[in-house]
Amino acid sequence: MIETPLEFPSQGTTCRGVLYTPDADSRNFPCIVMAHGFGLTHASGLAPFKEAFCKAGYAVFAFDYRHFGDSDGQPRQALSPSKEVADWLAALNFARQVERIDGSRICLWGTSFSGGLVIAAAAQDGNVQCIISQCPMMDGLASLLGVVGYAGIMQAMRLTWHGTVDWIRRWLGMSPRYIASAGRPGELGMMTAQDCQEGYVPLLAENASNYVAAGVSYTIPLFRPTRLASKVTCPALVLICDRDTVAPAKAAAKAAEKMLNSEVKHYPVGHFDVYRGDALDQSIKEQLEFLGRQLPA
Repeated sequence: MIETPLEFPSQGTTCRGVLYTPDADSRNFPCIVMAHGFGLTHASGLAPFKEAFCKAGYAVFAFDYRHFGDSDGQPRQALSPSKEVADWLAALNFARQVERIDGSRICLWGTSFSGGLVIAAAAQDGNVQCIISQCPMMDGLASLLGVVGYAGIMQAMRLTWHGTVDWIRRWLGMSPRYIASAGRPGELGMMTAQDCQEGYVPLLAENASNYVAAGVSYTIPLFRPTRLASKVTCPALVLICDRDTVAPAKAAAKAAEKMLNSEVKHYPVGHFDVYRGDALDQSIKEQLEFLGRQLPA
């Protein structure tokens, strides 16, 4: 792959990413715009997808959200769903102007939390050619109830307490209150199911961290992409992990049913298993087949 660092503005903040192309001199590539999920950077475990897409003849523009990774924004590690949707729209509009990209042939690609973000972005933009949503978080409220289910109501109360402290600290001009993005069962963290620590931490790149500003515990339940799914009119591939402890499979299936032109693939694995092994290979195979039909290179 040829790698070209690029940057673009999003509501006054500079976001950064990398354009991956099969050839430095070719033009008019169909493009896959890509970003990672909850608190992660595009350098965190997405290389197999980038490489497979480029090998098949696609350009990939992978970026980091503001406040994370190589992008600007203070405070660091402060996740806002609405701001990240805005970053998606800014990245999409930027990609349409890049010289080597065919702006009329773009796919939005999201995984985990960004699997829901691409639904919101596609619904608002209304002009992308297709989307791929892998193990998507389609309903933040359902995810919170899932936390209550596996960790108990006290865990939800702890998250709420630390989230309140975080917002007060930031309102007073102090540094955020941080908590772990992923932890082991019983620990304080946004994701603490049995498979979260061992699934999340190995994905971390050098520019990513396993912590997030705790105020996100307030905003996650309010972010419900399933409510926007009916507004997605382009072809959509939704890849669901049936044993998902992070992004409830039922919510993902419900969102897919609302889309006018969706395809659904099920995998009998957990949330983080789709980034490795047979599930990864099968997922990439089916994604390439979908792209071959909807956005041929």
